[in-house]
Amino acid sequence: MDPVHPLEELHGNSDHDGVDVTSWVSVCPRGLWKVQQKWTRKAHSSSYCPRLGSLCRVRARLNADMDGAESSVSEKDDEKISVQPDQSDPDITEAVATAFPRCHDSVLQVPLGDWTTLRLGEGQCDITEACVERMRAGEKCEILLSPVKNGPNVSITQPAEEKLPLCATVELQAFTQGKESWEMSPAEKWEWVKSHKERGGVRFRSGDMWGAADSYSRALKLLITLYGRIREAENKGQEAVEQRDTHTSDETQHLPSANEFRTIKAELHSNLSLCQLKLKQPERAKASAAKATQLEPAGAKAWYRLGQACQMLNELEEARQAFKELLKLQPESPAALKALKDVASREKETNAQLGLRLSKMFS
Repeated sequence: MDPVHPLEELHGNSDHDGVDVTSWVSVCPRGLWKVQQKWTRKAHSSSYCPRLGSLCRVRARLNADMDGAESSVSEKDDEKISVQPDQSDPDITEAVATAFPRCHDSVLQVPLGDWTTLRLGEGQCDITEACVERMRAGEKCEILLSPVKNGPNVSITQPAEEKLPLCATVELQAFTQGKESWEMSPAEKWEWVKSHKERGGVRFRSGDMWGAADSYSRALKLLITLYGRIREAENKGQEAVEQRDTHTSDETQHLPSANEFRTIKAELHSNLSLCQLKLKQPERAKASAAKATQLEPAGAKAWYRLGQACQMLNELEEARQAFKELLKLQPESPAALKALKDVASREKETNAQLGLRLSKMFS
């Protein structure tokens, strides 16, 4: 039996002698990982934690690399962010997020050992961000990382020199003030939606399927919260909105129209479906593609992805109907014609196998 790490003995949330423990499942380009986080609350620590959009000064190190003395923070680093945890409106204009790529051989997704500035909510380093959003300025936490091996649908690549589970320490030096999603104006939410959608495309093209799916999901969650405001503008008209609330009209003019809203939402569901197909999650891919076709019946890609998902689930009749809908939109589509032939071939094979089994039963 493998030895049990101290963190693995603790489950859920606790508050004993100032020690908090939280566990969750997170994503990175290498797949799904179980994260267990343990940190000690300071007696007089502020209750203020980073929120969406906060610039956070963090450092992550693998515990195996921390045998030496603690490295000190230079004066140059201190100048970049100098936030006190009790400040409600810090004026920090010179701080900018650190640019670094998501790489497929790293779990924490941040440069190890260096102080890094993250913008919370972007999903650049999901595990590190999730740790930071529970912390307060000046705190550090210990985390234990274990890959989630959930059958053939999840593949974890492990460097030969890596010993699992991984144990690391994350420190939050300071952060700027951010906002919760409900505190944001519709225009601010819309900017986040566009940013996540664009980032999802970049990650998909780089082969980061987990990251792309995460970005599209983040965009959808924020986009849904804009539905009421967009529907209000559609039902009452821009003039009525302006007469009732000038501030609202200024925000509304920066939002998509109701038709654009449906189109963008359909695109996000369709893109998410493609990621889920690549990740071999046909049930989720089918649900996402079905939502896309409901929102935008003329979306050819969504019908094709719905058919692909149904094929993977061996729901051949539903797959046939999806590909036929695609042919209505694109009568000469080679992909649809080939897919229908594949469906017919699989049905023929299935019927032949069924007939063979029946003949053996009654022979």
